[in-house]
Amino acid sequence: MDIKELARKQKQYVIDLRRDFHKYPEASWQEVRTSQKIKEELDKMRIPYTSIAKTGVIATITGGNKGKTVALRADMDALQVHEKNDVAYSSQNFGIMHACGHDGHTAMLLGAAKILNDVKDEINGTVKLIFQPAEEIAQGARLMVEQGALNGIDNIFAIHLWADLPTGTISVQEGPRMASADIFKVIVKGKGGHGSLPHQGVDAIVSASAIVMDIQSIVSREISPLESAVVSVGVFQSGTRFNVIASEAILEGTTRCFNPEIRNEFPNILERVIRNTAASYRAEATLEYTFGTPPTINDAASAAIAQKSVEQLIGKDALIKMDKITGGEDFALFVEKVPGAIAFVGVRNEAKKACYPHHHPMFSIDEDGLEIGTALYAQYAVDYLNKNN
Repeated sequence: MDIKELARKQKQYVIDLRRDFHKYPEASWQEVRTSQKIKEELDKMRIPYTSIAKTGVIATITGGNKGKTVALRADMDALQVHEKNDVAYSSQNFGIMHACGHDGHTAMLLGAAKILNDVKDEINGTVKLIFQPAEEIAQGARLMVEQGALNGIDNIFAIHLWADLPTGTISVQEGPRMASADIFKVIVKGKGGHGSLPHQGVDAIVSASAIVMDIQSIVSREISPLESAVVSVGVFQSGTRFNVIASEAILEGTTRCFNPEIRNEFPNILERVIRNTAASYRAEATLEYTFGTPPTINDAASAAIAQKSVEQLIGKDALIKMDKITGGEDFALFVEKVPGAIAFVGVRNEAKKACYPHHHPMFSIDEDGLEIGTALYAQYAVDYLNKNN
């Protein structure tokens, strides 16, 4: 079978689907129209499917011969970003935009579904197509796993379109690829008072400010310089009036790392620094820590299969090495359970104004990359099943 040629024939179909999804983006857990559109396309292909995890969909393509089961995953939610692209298919849902490429992921997986369905008699095993909601809030994969999405799955593969890689290039290396992404909230309690008499109160703003500064030393002084880690505060809320000593402050932030041991220690370290810093200002502080998603770690054997698939489709020169990324991806929850890999498929093309970063209001992709991603989804599935059965 010539997957590359079959993907070329589906190119316009995938582009049209991507533009449709882009025009009607939906936020996490609200992917109702998107889910319905996926089901309509699967119905046309006569591919059976089931609903899962609220708006999620899992379809099944059964090969002509018995064998293992491989899953292909695409996420489908959009972001609370107001689009500034001036194109015919720009977002029609105010304040919501596909600013991370999930529209392309969903479209590519439907294109791969067409290819795999056409050649299913030549496949040894079963392909599961996982259309996942709520990736942007790191909840969709968790609920899918809890509801049995990985039951019977031997291997899983995903693609992330990547704006930092030129179209025609792909990175799919073994080992850590994306960081854990966890959330923390700090509530600082002080004592209110008059701004002219600060000694009569306990200033929550001063205490919280010190906490922001002190937790910066965690990465620089408590974690090995050979490890990558991030502690960032993105929200600081406090105060009601210019001459009132604030009695409470709220901080919200995120931690990122690639080492599971460091991830597990972050809550303990943060709690110690936060509590003791607040106490030094006569305030009290409590920490709420939420584990979001673990690091995304590519299985070595799965990454090797994907690399061979890339070589077969577009040549060895297309494979490039890319540094691991401190962004998070809840695909990590899938590869925690079964071996798998995620590939980064380049869609950067400055001539087409596809050069803005992910989550930017002018984020765009070079749609030529969709054909490559579609082919890679299908090729990986065939290569894994036919070489492992």
